[in-house]
Parts: sequence; structure tokens; C-alpha cells
Amino acid sequence: MNTASPLELNLLAFAKAVPDLRRAVRRHLGASCADVQLCVTELVGNVVRRVGEGTPVRVRVARMEGAGGGRIRIEVDDPDPRALPVLLCATGDDESGRGLALLDAVALRWGVAQGAAGKTVWCEVEERRDIDRRGSEEAPVGAWPARRGGG
Repeated sequence: MNTASPLELNLLAFAKAVPDLRRAVRRHLGASCADVQLCVTELVGNVVRRVGEGTPVRVRVARMEGAGGGRIRIEVDDPDPRALPVLLCATGDDESGRGLALLDAVALRWGVAQGAAGKTVWCEVEERRDIDRRGSEEAPVGAWPARRGGG
């Protein structure tokens, strides 16, 4: 069940649009949301790299409530049902291939829904409380708490 209205944006997938998209996600969620921003960046970046710059996409970010606690669901729709994301095992010398591995590491789950008009690549991250560097709690967000100490 949704606990708030989702953020839905229709845009053209260009690498230069991603910083504005990350800011829009942060404004919508009202707090730090590094994991959500990482997932949005990777999913839209995959459209740019695999389908092509200028591809029309729909980005949706929604808070979900369930029995196990809150989650944030990220969905990116594009018109190409054939260009499917593939989780690669990049080596130390590879210059690419780590994006979906990062998404896989921070997401609780992710997948692809194919349809006649394209596909939706989606993921869900746990909604957590983020701790800022001064130690005060912010609103629940999709990010790991900031690390403390020298490690």
C-alpha cells in the first residue's frame, strides 16, 4: 500500500539530466536518500547506454508500506523490451559493468517486467532513518546511515 503520492517524471534519457533527476528525488522524499538516488542513476544510465540517448522514459519513485516495514520502489519505463539489464561480474580491470552490481547490493530486490510497449526495470530499497554528520536523525529515507569514526 502506498503511504504517499509517488513522484512520476516523464523525460528524455540524457546523462546531463541525471543530476536534476537525483535532486528531484531528494526533494520528493524530503531527506537524504543516497540508495534511492544511486538506483535512479543506474536505471536511467542503463537506458542511455543500452537503448540510446534521448529515449523517452518514465521514472516513478514511491514509498510503500508492508508487513516488514517501509520500502521505496523505483521504476524506470522505456520503450525497448529487448535491451534487458544483465548483472555482470566485473573484474578489477573492467571500466564498466558495476552499476547493476551496486544496485543489487543496495536493493532488497529488483527485476524487469516486459510488455508490448516496452519494459519496466524496478527495484525496492529499505526505507531507513539517515543520521547526518552532527548525529541528528532525519526523516525515514532510502539510504544507509552515515558512517562514524575513522574507518
